[in-house]
Amino acid sequence: MTLTVGAPLPDIALTSPDGEALHLSAFAGKKLVLFFYPKDDTPGCTTENKDFSALADRFAAAGVAVLGISKDPPAKHQRFIDKYGLTVPLATDAATDGLSDALGIWTEKSMYGRSYMGMERTTLLIGADGQVAQIWPKVKVKGHAAEVLAAAEAL
Repeated sequence: MTLTVGAPLPDIALTSPDGEALHLSAFAGKKLVLFFYPKDDTPGCTTENKDFSALADRFAAAGVAVLGISKDPPAKHQRFIDKYGLTVPLATDAATDGLSDALGIWTEKSMYGRSYMGMERTTLLIGADGQVAQIWPKVKVKGHAAEVLAAAEAL
């Protein structure tokens, strides 16, 4: 699948921190922000999660659900939530053939001459019709959550 504005999302199951299956179809008829991030408890990812959590009430007031997604296991997500008092729900993407794979967000990266697979920090705004309304690829964390909130409120 090519990630484009106007495309519907596949309903690939994610896993909540308590181990329950979470389907995107559970958000049908609602606006939704999905922010994909590389790894729990790293500086940029922690800032991003704290920023979205700080704005959680404003997203809710705008009728927008927010969900953070990485490939970290559910138990690690729960420790991350507890450590920082995060209020935005997190979900685990499958190790292989998950949502990030289908969307092309799980991609080859390189650091210090070594290639590896990793999550490209990406945010999607999904309209109540279930279609992608806006895409933020290769996100820079500073000010990002507020930018997404403004776009969600305008949708």
